[in-house]
Amino acid sequence: MAERIQKFLAQLGLASRRQIEQWIKEQRITVNGELASLGAKVEATDRICLDDKPIATKATADEETLILLYHKPVGEVCTRHDPEGRVTVFSALPSLTQGRWVVVGRLDYNTSGLLLFSNNGELVNKLAHPRYGFEREYRVRIYGEVSNEMINHLLQGVRLEDGMAAFKTIIPGLCRGRNQWFKVTLAEGRNRIVRRLWASQGLVVNRLERIRFGSIRLPENLEVGEYRFLTKTEVEQLLHASNTL
Repeated sequence: MAERIQKFLAQLGLASRRQIEQWIKEQRITVNGELASLGAKVEATDRICLDDKPIATKATADEETLILLYHKPVGEVCTRHDPEGRVTVFSALPSLTQGRWVVVGRLDYNTSGLLLFSNNGELVNKLAHPRYGFEREYRVRIYGEVSNEMINHLLQGVRLEDGMAAFKTIIPGLCRGRNQWFKVTLAEGRNRIVRRLWASQGLVVNRLERIRFGSIRLPENLEVGEYRFLTKTEVEQLLHASNTL
């Protein structure tokens, strides 16, 4: 069955649909020897090349979608290769026989917790896109005195350098000295958004851990640095929620 080339290649885990569209615009992709065009239909039997190198197309849109949950430690980066030689999250993942793991959003170097990966690039694109509103929940430790006025500002919305942002919920937790824990939720994943929101109130985040993404929670028995595959039911929940099925 023919599929639009952007969707077909994204489902192979090659890259996000947006990245593939950029490659097409840059004339880096060919189909059966001809330059690919946006929206062109392709099949698994077509010879598709990126920078003149053939792309394995045996896996199709019907290939099983795999999703992996990784308990990221502090001190790992979410890129495949780091110019500074730091450990990357991809070094801990199992290998795939077809396609590759694509990370759902990112966690910064000093943030730990739940990180999802999939071999379905189209699903990854939807899970990370703010249009679909997948909630992220974090445990965050704040240094400094947090007033009710600050919390109200963070719930109502504050202007950051890249636009307005707000938490959906803020739940106070344990307080020890000048440090206090909170659980917060928001429905987007802009770069360092949790830290920047608290910083807008003159507060410092000195511990940050993601504990939920959409319907998926970080298992209490999953040690830092370990991973597990999501069950078929969990995968189907995310596929339905993202309208990918």
